[in-house]
Amino acid sequence: MSRFAQRGMHVREKSKRGIVGILRELLGYSRKLMVPTLIALIFAAAGAILTIIGPDYLGQITNLIEDSLGGEIDLAAIGRIGVLLLVIYGLSAVFTYVEHYIMATITLGLSRDLRRDLSRKINCVPMEYFNRVSHGDILSRVTNDVSTLQQALANSMPSIISAAAQFVGCLVMMFITEWRMALAAIGVTFLGFLIMAVVMLRSQGFFVARQKNLSTLNGYIEEMYSGHDVVRISRANEKIKSVFNGMNAELYGADWKSQFLSGVMQPLMNIIGNLGYVVVCVLGSALVMGGEISFGVIVSFIMYVRLFTSPLSTLAQGMTQMQTAAAAGDHIFDFLQEPEMPAQADCGPAPDPVRGEVEFSHVRFSYPDNPEKVIIKDFSAHIRPGQKVAIVGPTGAGKTTLVNLLMRFYEVDSGSICIDGVPTSRMTRESVHDLFSMVLQDTWLFEGTVRENLVYNKTGVTDAQLEEACRACGIYHFIETLPQGFDTVLDDSVAISAGQKQLFTIARAMVQNNPMLILDEATSSVDTRTELITQKAMDQLTRHRTSFVIAHRLSTIRNADLILVLKDGDIIEQGNHEQLMVKGGFYADLYNSQFEKVG
Repeated sequence: MSRFAQRGMHVREKSKRGIVGILRELLGYSRKLMVPTLIALIFAAAGAILTIIGPDYLGQITNLIEDSLGGEIDLAAIGRIGVLLLVIYGLSAVFTYVEHYIMATITLGLSRDLRRDLSRKINCVPMEYFNRVSHGDILSRVTNDVSTLQQALANSMPSIISAAAQFVGCLVMMFITEWRMALAAIGVTFLGFLIMAVVMLRSQGFFVARQKNLSTLNGYIEEMYSGHDVVRISRANEKIKSVFNGMNAELYGADWKSQFLSGVMQPLMNIIGNLGYVVVCVLGSALVMGGEISFGVIVSFIMYVRLFTSPLSTLAQGMTQMQTAAAAGDHIFDFLQEPEMPAQADCGPAPDPVRGEVEFSHVRFSYPDNPEKVIIKDFSAHIRPGQKVAIVGPTGAGKTTLVNLLMRFYEVDSGSICIDGVPTSRMTRESVHDLFSMVLQDTWLFEGTVRENLVYNKTGVTDAQLEEACRACGIYHFIETLPQGFDTVLDDSVAISAGQKQLFTIARAMVQNNPMLILDEATSSVDTRTELITQKAMDQLTRHRTSFVIAHRLSTIRNADLILVLKDGDIIEQGNHEQLMVKGGFYADLYNSQFEKVG
């Protein structure tokens, strides 16, 4: 079963940081947000204050009409108040628009910065992180979680700020207008606060579970899609569908529960608001009949109750979106706070020029997530400049690990690896990477022109150099048959076989023209005839270069200058092909086993 299925479905979980924690993280992450956020808060407060002043003037208009019953209505006074109300509500609308504009700009800029830093972080975390976290989960953090956080903040922050300012201002105006009716209205709405708090505490775990289940599902889809051919051949479609449907059901369940509980808030707040109207009308009528207040106060208070309960509904919706932001923010900041590779303050450039002398001295290594299992125990070897070195051995012997250590993808536990007498630990990782061209088993072509795929990050490459590399690899004729030749875009409409993709990557290594070379079973995807062409290309590519060849088909490395035979993390034999065959040891057994008949 896939590791995604084995991981188990997520149940309700609490956000590790919570809404306040995420906001604190965001402010700490980008302190430049503090000033524009404060400005937006001021505009929101100003807009809310202007909004809540309105009911008081409406009460004055009501009193003017009430006083003039049976007499002449003072239309001039009502007109003046009406114009003033238009100015007040107009300014409130302008302030609210400016606040929303500022917050939208802030949140979009924040999402841009988060994506930039997530992209940088991917290049800074150690390789072992990618061994324990699925690609789909990482992609989900960069795409889904950032988009979710941005949308939630853009939709909720302006409304929450406005609602909070309106709520506080309305509270003050209610007490200034009539404190007894204010207490009655607050008593009713306090019940709304309790309901909102209970629902939020209940639903937060489902929002977190939704984001985690979404990442797990994305990872599973990515894994199954990349292995689609194996799934079809193994007739595992029904099993895959079953696992997918289970994960999808868990995601649906968490999503449905979170949305249902958040959706309950709005109607509950409406009920509380209507109950507030009833309380204000009943209590206000009693006070009017007792001659303690005017009828205009009741009109003002009905408006205040609407303005007082409306922020509760807005806050309920906003807090629901903030819960989503908190869940997405947990994922993002967990990744941003992952330990990075050690600093390179004491590291310098690689030797220039590079002769290609490599020495492994008592190298010992175990993966960080399992330090007790030693992969490379006590590895020592000396490779002279220009030698072609083959690394062979059974699966799990440490062949690929050895190359990863040479490239400084991992750091050795003890011992040293030197290039031209300089330890790689004293060179920057980038300078070490620049010394090598790599051709791996897993071919990689991106959607771009043939030229862009071959040149990639190399500058100053001429058409003659491209043609020479492609002719050497036997793909020049194929490129000529493409509609635009080297300018043909490689996408789904261009049919390229697995063997041709491998030849493209070999040509790319030729174009890079780095002083040293790593070949990881580079001919694994080509047929016998193409292998002969590729082998000639390999011989040309490795000429005058120190090259390391990881090979499973030992017939392809008979011409290697040095063959290192690994078993259980140690070199048990070394020499050229003839020497090792005469010795009749482990290598000879491996080589001869290729020609044994099975059955």
